[in-house]
Amino acid sequence: MYERLLDKNNQPTINQIYDTIGDNGITLLQELEQFLSNNYDIISELKFPFGNNYGWGTKYSHKSKHLCYVFYEKEAFTVTIQIGKNELPKLLEKLPDMLPKTNDLWENRYPCGSGGWIHYRVLNKTELNDIKELIKIKKRPVEKK
Repeated sequence: MYERLLDKNNQPTINQIYDTIGDNGITLLQELEQFLSNNYDIISELKFPFGNNYGWGTKYSHKSKHLCYVFYEKEAFTVTIQIGKNELPKLLEKLPDMLPKTNDLWENRYPCGSGGWIHYRVLNKTELNDIKELIKIKKRPVEKK
């Protein structure tokens, strides 16, 4: 387990989040958020959602469709994303073109029905590109006016 923001009673500020994830994490997070805002009607909520081991994270949704969570860690962040049975065929089609890490995470996912949850610690742009692809599998980008 990586060092996360685990104090449930103290919601972190953006500066505390940035101090935790570091310069590389900030760059990657900003790119992820730009991708989300360019492609979806994004709603983001800072939450302490899944008990004491996950810590503070941001839930990203398109309207009422949950896209992913981002949990903040020392020098990185982890994206938690659920792939359901409806998204499974598209995922299986795209997996051969994704990183070995992405394939390993899918193989070792937390099962949920025929799909499952993956927890993807993002350390570089190539991994972030796979995260973007996973999000597009979950919800096709919308045309923005």
